[in-house]
This record gives sequence, C-alpha cells and structure tokens, in this order.
Amino acid sequence: MRRFLAVAAAALTVVAAAVALPATPALALDDGLARTPPMGFNDWNAFGCDVNEQLIKQTADLFVSEGLRDAGYRYVNIDDCWALKERDAATGRLLPDPVKFPDGIAGTAAYVHTKGLKLGIYGDAGTNTCAGYPGSLGHEALDARTFADWGVDYLKYDNCYNQSDGTQAEYIRRYTAMRDALRATGRPIVFEICEWGTTQPWTWGADVGHLWRTTGDISDNWPSLKSIIAQNVGLSAYAGPGHWNDPDMLEIGNGGMTATEYRTHMSMWAMMAAPLIIGTDLRSAPAETLAILTNRDVIGIDQDRLGAQGRVVSDSGGLLVLDKPLASGEHAIALYNSTDTLATVGVAASATGLPRASAYRLRYVWSGAVTQAARTIETAVPAHGTVVYRVRPVGDPRPLAPSVTVAGSMGTAVPGAGIPLTTTITNRGAGAIGDVRVKVTGPAGWTATAASASRRSLATDASFATSWTVTAPAGTAAGSYPVTISASYVWGGRHRQTSASTLGVNVVNAPPGGRLHLSTVRAAAVSGSVFYDQNSAGNLISIGDHVYVRGIGTLAPASLSYYLGGSCSSLVSDISGGTLEVYADDTLVAAGSSGTLTAALSGATWLRLVTAGTGEADWAQPVLTCGSAGPGDPVLPSSRTLFSFESGTDGFGIANADGGGSVEQSPAFATDGSAGLLVHTPVNGNWFGPALPSPFDLSGAHALKFDMRTSGLGSVGEFAVQVGDAYTWCQGGQWTWTNPGGSRTVTRSFDEIGCPAGVTLDPADIRAVWVFLNTGGDVWIDNIRAE
Repeated sequence: MRRFLAVAAAALTVVAAAVALPATPALALDDGLARTPPMGFNDWNAFGCDVNEQLIKQTADLFVSEGLRDAGYRYVNIDDCWALKERDAATGRLLPDPVKFPDGIAGTAAYVHTKGLKLGIYGDAGTNTCAGYPGSLGHEALDARTFADWGVDYLKYDNCYNQSDGTQAEYIRRYTAMRDALRATGRPIVFEICEWGTTQPWTWGADVGHLWRTTGDISDNWPSLKSIIAQNVGLSAYAGPGHWNDPDMLEIGNGGMTATEYRTHMSMWAMMAAPLIIGTDLRSAPAETLAILTNRDVIGIDQDRLGAQGRVVSDSGGLLVLDKPLASGEHAIALYNSTDTLATVGVAASATGLPRASAYRLRYVWSGAVTQAARTIETAVPAHGTVVYRVRPVGDPRPLAPSVTVAGSMGTAVPGAGIPLTTTITNRGAGAIGDVRVKVTGPAGWTATAASASRRSLATDASFATSWTVTAPAGTAAGSYPVTISASYVWGGRHRQTSASTLGVNVVNAPPGGRLHLSTVRAAAVSGSVFYDQNSAGNLISIGDHVYVRGIGTLAPASLSYYLGGSCSSLVSDISGGTLEVYADDTLVAAGSSGTLTAALSGATWLRLVTAGTGEADWAQPVLTCGSAGPGDPVLPSSRTLFSFESGTDGFGIANADGGGSVEQSPAFATDGSAGLLVHTPVNGNWFGPALPSPFDLSGAHALKFDMRTSGLGSVGEFAVQVGDAYTWCQGGQWTWTNPGGSRTVTRSFDEIGCPAGVTLDPADIRAVWVFLNTGGDVWIDNIRAE
C-alpha cells in the first residue's frame, strides 16, 4: 500500500501523512503520448515529504550535467506534500506551499522547461492525498485546469482516501473523470494511474491512462524487488506504445541493495518495458549508480520503439527467462536468478522468438562482451543477478569467441572442515574448444584441491565436471565469502580466453552461548517460503489469544538448517498448523502440529526444522539454548520495556493539540502482559506519547520498537524522540504501513532517526518518545521498547 508521511516542526505541528486473460484494449487514450515508457525522476523514494523547489531545480540541472537527459530521461516529477493543507478559499484551487515553492509550481515548471525537460506533479483520486493534503475527488476539472495552467506535463494520480465501494467500475469512474478533465484542458499531460494494482488496472487502464501501477509500493530491499518482479512479469500482453505496466519507481542508489541487485532492478524494468523513474538523490549519487542508470544498451531495450514487454519463456525454481523482440530484429534475452546461490540459467534458441540459424551472436549489455552460441543461450548467473543479451543470428560464428558456461555448486562451509565443490564447464559455442583448464580461488588462506581439473577438448554442448575440496581456515567468521571458478580454454585454434563465475559461499559458526531467539540466528540453509518474526500473511504470529513478536512463519513444505557444532542443548517452541518436525542431525527428535514442542539437541552438529504437508505453519517464539545457559537466563537479544500499558495509558497523550485523537487502555491487543493501548487516530494522524518525568538512558540499545494492530483502515507507524535540554525533535522517516486488520512490529534504529543540523541523537538523554499513527481508524499498540 501507499506509504504515508508526516513532518514535525518545532511546535510539533503534524502533517499526516491468478491474472485474468487479456481483453483487447480500447485505446481511447491513444493520443500520441508515452509511445515509449516514460523516463525521469520522482522525489518520493529518497525524500518523502522533504520536497521543494530547490531540489527539483537541482535535479533538472543534474539531468543535463550528468548526461541523464541525453540518455533519455525527461520528466522531473514532484510527489506528495507540495501543496498547502487547504484550497484557496475564493477560487477553490490547489495552492503550492509558498515556503517549499516560492516561485510556485508554474515557476518551477518554467525553469525545468528551459532545460529541455518536463515537469510532473502528484494528485490523488480521493478526498486527501496519502500524506493528508487536498485530493482531487470531485475537483477533477478545476485541478486539471490548474495543472495545465502551471505547465505540468505529467500527473501521478494516487488512490488514498478514495471513498470507494471497492468495485472495479468505481475505480474506473474516478480515474476516467481525471482523464477526461486532463483531455479537456488541451495540454498534453501523461497520466499515471496509481491505484496499486487493486482492481487489475492492466485490464482497463489503456482506455484511461498511459501507465498504471501493477503492484503496491516498492521498497529498497531484495525481498520487495523480487516480489514486484514476480507480480509484474506475467503481464506482457497488456503493454505497448502509449500504455505500460508500471511496477513502481527505481530504488537504484538508495543503499538497501547490492550492485548486482540494482543491475537486476534496471535490467528487469527494461525487459518489462517499465517506466524508468529514478528515485535516488542525484546530488550525491556515486559513479556506480549513474553508470547503472545511464547504460545505453539497457535503456535502448526499455525504450525500443516496438514497445513489447518481455515474454516469459520459462519460469522454474526461481530461474526465469524473458524474451523481448526489438525493432531492429534482434531479441533481448534475460536470464534471471532470484535464488540465493549461483545458478545456470539458459534457454534453447528455438524456444524463443529468434529465427532459426546455425549460430547466434550474443552481446552482454552490462559489459559489451560479444560471444556466439550454437543452439542454447546460457550462462551461470550470480545470486539475485540478471544477465541480458542482445541476440541475433550470425552467418559465420568463427570470428567470435564461444559462449562457455562456468558453473559450480557448494554447500555451507564450516571453518577448518573440507567442503565438496562441483564445477561444471559447458561449451555452448559453435565449434570445439581445447586445452580446458579449471581453477578455483577463494579468499586468502582458503584452499581448493582437485584430482584433475583439465580436459583436452569440449565439443559444442559438451560438459565436464570436476570435484573439489574447499576449506575455509579455522577461525573464519560467519558470513558470505567469494569463491571464484575460472576456466581457461583455446578457441579458433589459437585464441586463449578465460571465463569465470563467483559463488557466494556461506560460512557458519556455532551459536554463542545463551538462550537465543532462533529467528535472530543465521540459518545455514533455507528452502521454501520462510518469514522471520511474522507469519506468511505478513502479520505477527498469533496462536489463540497469544500474539508473538518473535517467531518463524512458513508455508509448507519448508525447512531451515542451523549449524550447532555440538554446543546447544535444546529448542523450545510453540507451534501451530501443519506438521512441524525437529531433527538433530538426521534423527527426528520432536514433532507435532500444536502446543509446545521441546527438542533435545545435546551433541548434535546440525539442527533442522521441517514444515511438512501444505499450508501455513508457524514456529512461535522458538528459543535455542546453547553453552551453559539455563532456563532462568534472559533470551537474547534482550530488550527493555519502556511502556507496557499494564496499569493504564502510561501518561500517553497527543503532541499536536489541534490534530485530534485519543487513547485508552485495552486488553484487545497485548504482546507484553495482558493489556495494550487503544488509539483513536485522526484522519491526518498525530503523534502519541508521554511527557517523561525524567530522561531515559538507553545507552547500549541500538533500536526502538513497538507492536501494532490496525482496524479496517490500516495505518502507518513511526517513531520520534526529543533529546537534550532543548527537547529537540528527532524523527524517523520510513513510515511503516500496516494493512487493514494487520499487525506488525515497527522498528527504527537510532541511525534511522534524523535530527536537525548540529544536533546529535544521544541515546543516554531521551526526553520523550512519540509514535505516529493515522488514517482515522482505531489502532492498538503495545510493548514500546528499546533493544
């Protein structure tokens, strides 16, 4: 769902914040706009409500100076929080915030236009925007005229406070009203439908907008990216010139993913013909980020005038192949690996739309390297990686290097113990390769040995495998380590070349002594769908009336393996659903489907949890006891309860007296004791908390947490603290959303809570703790704690 925002000023003023088969689109909006997917910038992912005229103008300048305009980026888009909270009393028009936009939106648009760029604005198909500013429901004609008068070129139209009955017809009515209003202005304005995929807009959006969101909001992490790819990738039949599936904006450069994952982000958006809307602070973007965003080959695939979204050719076991025909006659072929280890991904050329040929030329878009393949387009793809080739038939492949796949598989490494590694070299090129030599290299101090690692020759589509023993030195810390497999070979009778792949090898150590929440212990291996500290629906695990803040949710079949090294004595967990089994090494030591499960683990090297059967099953608050720990020892990581609401409201009130809201003790939701706090939230939200009689000293803690459950409206949750003698307000900015009727733990590390310039957050001097809640419904919270 859409994220919400709030900003606290010194006076604590708060601003809230099975796919159907395609029908032939009507294309009534085929007006010549967005013939290729829009490219540009939006401030939301990096800045939230902290948008202003200076940021937009600086971004426009950077589009020019950093080559983004030349690469095809055109739209500089303003998201939520640009307006005043009230419309003009005389005219009813929306008003830009004069502090944020002293030149107004019109002045900002004029500046952006001088750079050869276009300006976008944000609105909402409800009574309010997601951050609580005026929406356009019932004001469509006036707002569209206002946007056009300002010189706006793009409208992102959101879906908060929509007053809808939930039917597809009602959604179509609201968005069509703005489509017609925009058309009536006579100004060409690209129209983005942002209703989060709620009513399958891909089935009706081509008649209403130029692009439509197919998913909820993206987040800057791998699980979010992986999930959104899975939701959008099968919608190729609905996309084309002037009407595009939109899996949300780019997170590239925001720091939550690896370079490999960001290249996957860019690659898959291009293959899916998705809009490329930058969501990072370009003022501080490093060269690596700009290189990903401006890769001409990848952009060319996204912007290809044929307008085809890549078609799924194969999808199995987390490995996906997409085929996207290009106007040049070439095909872009993407080999995507969503698994957590190096994997070979490939497809027969005959299974794609490529014409029949004796060989094919492959150009890797991220490096420019050119190879040739006879019948199979294949490579070893790193975990979370994507390899994209531009492919076309080639009459004479002999001048081109052959495509050679260098693959390997290796289990979890225990320091000091030899672990088997199998390497496989496959020649996919037309013509044999000779004098093949394989080498394995690990970090300093690692060893790799094999009985034989060479082959005289390999014919087309032939492979050979080598068994190795790889050893990490004793004392190696737990973590992921690179082990590189390289193959040197001769092709064309005289050219020697080397191809390589890198495995991320998981090194495990025995757990430290103590009683440990198992959800915080690093698993050596995971299979199936596994969710930490939540169930498969994304809520806190509940069994009967008991709500648990720690646990492991699963969808059967699933399993988790942990290296114990003989140092642990027992596992105790409440369980619910399916058949849950505990193995010590290969021996079944406990099993059940409900109640409390106790497993003896003394002397076991490995612990394995198995969820058998089908459906949802939960391990609730599993505690692993290791070393000399006893039943009375605290469970780690430990936390300090700040407010538990066992004796009342703990002094909670509201920060903004004019904002509304109230609190009362309630037994309806409790994660610590038998009672929590029921908060009646105002539509635009408020901050709830107490005036502390004396400061909290939270030295040694790294984060604040609270648990929440929502009513039928959902809510955001956020932390703020006041520090020092001046009671300076320091605030988080991530605004965690909880779905209607859902529950979760909201967590903010102290590093994520920002203070004004010149102020440092001192955990030893916390003068007040506040939580933000909104949407006008009831929200229950409990167990506000430091961990």
